[in-house]
Amino acid sequence: MNFQTIALSFSLLTGSAVYSQQQANLFKMADSVQVMAEQLIKKGFNAGDGYGEVWIRDFNTFMDVACKVNDKARIRKSLLTFIQFQQPDGAILDGYIPKPKSTNIPYNYYYTPLAPEYAGHKNTVETDQETSLVQAIARYIRNTGDQSILTDTINSVSIQQHLEQALQFLMAKRYNATYGLLWGATTADWGDVQPEHDWGVEMNADTHQAIDIYDNAMFVIALNDYLGMASLSPTQRRYWTKTREDFKKNIRKHLWDAAHQKYRPHIYLGSSPFPPSFNESEVYYHGGTTVAIEAGLLSKSEVEQAYRNMQENVKQAHAATIGLTLYPVYPAGSFKNTGMGPYSYQNGGDWTWFGGRMITQLLRYNLQNEAREALTPMLERVLANKGFYEWYTPANEPKGSSGFKGEAGVLWTAIQLLKEKSKPENKNQARPL
Repeated sequence: MNFQTIALSFSLLTGSAVYSQQQANLFKMADSVQVMAEQLIKKGFNAGDGYGEVWIRDFNTFMDVACKVNDKARIRKSLLTFIQFQQPDGAILDGYIPKPKSTNIPYNYYYTPLAPEYAGHKNTVETDQETSLVQAIARYIRNTGDQSILTDTINSVSIQQHLEQALQFLMAKRYNATYGLLWGATTADWGDVQPEHDWGVEMNADTHQAIDIYDNAMFVIALNDYLGMASLSPTQRRYWTKTREDFKKNIRKHLWDAAHQKYRPHIYLGSSPFPPSFNESEVYYHGGTTVAIEAGLLSKSEVEQAYRNMQENVKQAHAATIGLTLYPVYPAGSFKNTGMGPYSYQNGGDWTWFGGRMITQLLRYNLQNEAREALTPMLERVLANKGFYEWYTPANEPKGSSGFKGEAGVLWTAIQLLKEKSKPENKNQARPL
């Protein structure tokens, strides 16, 4: 054995030892965060310590762990409460809260005799409430096997029919025939704050209507779920299958920027609320891209490129993780809501709530090396802060609500898949960092 062979053997052994230690450290952190997530979700379904409401967009993202640690009947009741608040046109509310005696939050509250102890509200700038409920019920069924929820009735209408009414609401009230896609108010990626108002959660006369990837990818996922769980007539199945395929085609045609390998931030149905001096076409939406990957809208090579783009954005933004909502950020003054300044809240804040979902998608595509790389700093900050937070600054400072269950839920789901993919029989795609 010559010197070069000895040196190479030593290098390989050293690299293997380092890799093994990295793996051990990662799984130790993952085990701790998994336990923390389960303990948090046992406490209830409100979005976090700073929220009294059960939000459907949040509940959907911690449904997996909720079904592991909570009573099935309790989860089912919470889901059906959203149906009890369903509006005559099929609309689903954002959330519900024990009926407030007084509040400083100026929501337009909804009430129903079917759930008199609660008040509900809807951030009308967003277009994800209906799709979130369909997805949440599908997750509930996959986790519990309780298909009977679909045949339960409210006001003599089956839950399956209520879900179809929710999907039809989007086609009737939020569908743009020119592009064949859903629209909503202009927001920052998946956010629920429009630029034209001091608060910005409800559409008004100043709203700029726009089409984006997040809303439409959520619709595709919801259609996948609905077609997978519902008992449909041949006519219904043909209709929703064609609708899904049309949306996939139109997303690719109108929203995908092939030259830059990214989704266009917005297609405006009128004018843009942002100044011409800001080139919005350069903005990369991390959250919407992640949801598009979940919807199966990108190829594996495009997923790999998306991850590289996200990590480059993290580097340029001096951020901590790919939970970075978007980059470059909207300049100061773009939003009347002062909480939406550069690198704040939904305008370039770092949200594990979406970054954690990207981990799951990387694992789905057997990009285990990338998943471990992206997951590590997310786990580290949960442990450093001794809990889950809504979002983080580029300096990794925790902000927003503590006890944020969306972060706990997406990390728990990612950890389960990481463990599954790391079993000996599934390791063929993993490679050392």
